[in-house]
Amino acid sequence: MKNSEVEETETVSNSFNQFYNNFIDQLPGIGMGLLIIILGVLIGIWLGKFFQRRISARTSDPLMSRFLGKAIRFIIIITAIMLGLQAAGLGGIATGILTAAGASAVVLGFAFKDIGENFIAGIILAFNRPFDVNDTVEIGENFGKVKTLEFRYTKLKTFDGKDVYIPNSDVLTEPVTNYTEDGFFRWTFTIGIAYEDNIDGAKKTVMEALRKEPMVIENEEHQNFVIEDELATSTVNLKVFFWVDTTDFRMQALITKGNVVRVVKEALEENGYYMPADIQEIKLYGGEKEFPVRLASNVESTSKKD
Repeated sequence: MKNSEVEETETVSNSFNQFYNNFIDQLPGIGMGLLIIILGVLIGIWLGKFFQRRISARTSDPLMSRFLGKAIRFIIIITAIMLGLQAAGLGGIATGILTAAGASAVVLGFAFKDIGENFIAGIILAFNRPFDVNDTVEIGENFGKVKTLEFRYTKLKTFDGKDVYIPNSDVLTEPVTNYTEDGFFRWTFTIGIAYEDNIDGAKKTVMEALRKEPMVIENEEHQNFVIEDELATSTVNLKVFFWVDTTDFRMQALITKGNVVRVVKEALEENGYYMPADIQEIKLYGGEKEFPVRLASNVESTSKKD
């Protein structure tokens, strides 16, 4: 029994010594691997920021430059980790990580299907997308300004102060309306004049009022006009079409529309055009021949006498 215990002790001691000697032999490789990983992380961060600045300067596109800067940093860091493990003599671990990543990609692909779709959609949007940063857009039911494009989502800032994070896959598949790209937007509103008024004269008055408003745009491509829209119950409705500048689609576009409505209304009144309210028709059914009506002034005078 004693001999077996001695042999086991010697075996453990030899194994420990062998592990210690192997560890000492691998220390330079481990140190080199750690150095490669640390340098790789630092270089990845620096190159990511460098390319982000360079791409932004060349393209004037902060969304794409930021996205590509992050992608470059991520790739360099992953590559440095793999090289560091190889240098440390842990190539088997690196190979195992890659093998496991490849094998698990199929399983994780089903589990994280949405994440993968959003990531791929983010790459596509980085190179080909319908908006830039600070553009006013409408994506589905969300309306606001584009603030950032990340790997998984696009961030919008709505005009009532909400931060909306829209998955990139939705941005890629949903209709996107950009109010800023062209820089122009056409407003419309309807105004009614009396049946006895001259329609051509009213249309001319409206056009003159539009030309006096400094924020209204009019050129060969963007023409303002007025058309007869409807014969309503008590009015002939005219529909007014006019263009405004929407490079910065915020409160100013709404203020311009309000100013135009006010200016057109005042111009029509000054030129003698009457804008009547809707006529209400009262019908009597059955055997009733009269409809009793009492004026408010008569009611007040009667109560005073009482």
